[in-house]
Amino acid sequence: MSHYDLIIIGSGPAGRAAAIQAGKLKRKVLVIDRKDRFGGVSVHTGTIPSKTLRETVLNLSGWRERTFYGRSYRVKEEIKAEDLKARLHMTLDYEVDVLEHQFNRNHVDTLNGVAKFVGPKEVEVATEAGETTRLTADNFLIATGTKTYRPDTVPFNGTNILDSDEFLDMARIPRSLVVVGAGVIGVEYATMFSALDVKVTLIEPRDSFLDFIDKTLIQDFTHQIRENGVDLRLGSAIEKVEEHEDMVEVSLANGRHVRAEMLLFAAGRMGATDRLNLKAVGLETDHRGRISVNRKNYQTEVPHIYAAGDVIGHPSLASTSMQQGRVAACHALETPTLPESPWFPYGIYSVPEISTCGMSEEELQERGIAYEVGVARFRETSRGHIMGLEHGMLKMLLSLKTRRLLGVQIVGEGATELIHIAQAVLNLKGTVDYFVENTFNYPTLAEAYRIAGLDAFNRMPIPEEFKAKRKEREAEKKATRAKMKAEAKK
Repeated sequence: MSHYDLIIIGSGPAGRAAAIQAGKLKRKVLVIDRKDRFGGVSVHTGTIPSKTLRETVLNLSGWRERTFYGRSYRVKEEIKAEDLKARLHMTLDYEVDVLEHQFNRNHVDTLNGVAKFVGPKEVEVATEAGETTRLTADNFLIATGTKTYRPDTVPFNGTNILDSDEFLDMARIPRSLVVVGAGVIGVEYATMFSALDVKVTLIEPRDSFLDFIDKTLIQDFTHQIRENGVDLRLGSAIEKVEEHEDMVEVSLANGRHVRAEMLLFAAGRMGATDRLNLKAVGLETDHRGRISVNRKNYQTEVPHIYAAGDVIGHPSLASTSMQQGRVAACHALETPTLPESPWFPYGIYSVPEISTCGMSEEELQERGIAYEVGVARFRETSRGHIMGLEHGMLKMLLSLKTRRLLGVQIVGEGATELIHIAQAVLNLKGTVDYFVENTFNYPTLAEAYRIAGLDAFNRMPIPEEFKAKRKEREAEKKATRAKMKAEAKK
């Protein structure tokens, strides 16, 4: 029976980062994944595929150029499902190749199969060939991620009633699409296919969506997607989903009906923990299959077992999962490491993009923090004119007491790239003065930071140190005038 310093179950962002970190520490580490290709949901059905799909859609549809050349402009007249999949498969193959190379050069062992705990420090792995292997380790990391939530009331058929994992394998691009669930996944796919001129209806049972995003940004975003053709139905609970020949009909609680060629159900995900036999090690999950951990080191209630990534819940980002996996591996292997930064960026790859870092205006109001707001519109920048941007904004929140940056929210082209400037200033405890004092490349969209900074700066109280200098200058002027009068009398 093989023994390891660390066994990792799952090869997504958290498992990948933890394995490479353990390998660099020259520890004996094993990664177990149930699929024959490593990378997890992030590489095969989640982050990388959806973002690749988005880029392909925007390129082939000519979306970014329509301001100049008209709404009928296309790079490719007839876009088919095969066109979307071609680039998708190339990207996924490359990602898997890079991952396998990283495992090899860091001496990470790998094993394909379904793992389950059979003892405190022992797992059993069942392979597709029907063989079972037992392995032991000093420490374990659960990084199994999530799986799609598939309620019995929805008649999934793999052709025109799909979940978000099946959606990428569609045989054709529908003329009309119903998306159920206005979470991150639902919003991303709904807006992508709207850019392909597919008639999209986005249904959300609640009266609001993306509640963790600043409301001002959501209002601007809602206006844009509706203008782009998305029929957004909020507060619309679903009563029934039926398939009628080549159409899908959705009956809503308010009495309305929606018909479309295809339905994507994207209302939530569940922790992929049901096969782990966690009872064997004394662990339990919540109603969504998620594991509770210490958020500083990602230890579970069982000290030698860790969990990281989507399986522990919010924020469920590939970027944060990587950090969590690295921190968990270092703690498990008793190696000091830098802690995670308090502020991390949140990105939604919709059309248009949304990205935030720091607090929202609603959070500041709840905490009773006195603040000022600075806003810049992308159309106010020269780069925005060059790119033909009619929409897009950057919102900056600043403390009136300390002048420190408290949060930045961006909606529009390049939002997920631009947000890292805010992340750096937030983590370095920078103030509004940074945006006023510094020069930004011209013309760039990043110049929006300076515009928003000046917008807030001009309304904020003048700092005492500047007031003192103003008094000194006034005194100097008076002295100069008095001297000039005295000389004139002579």
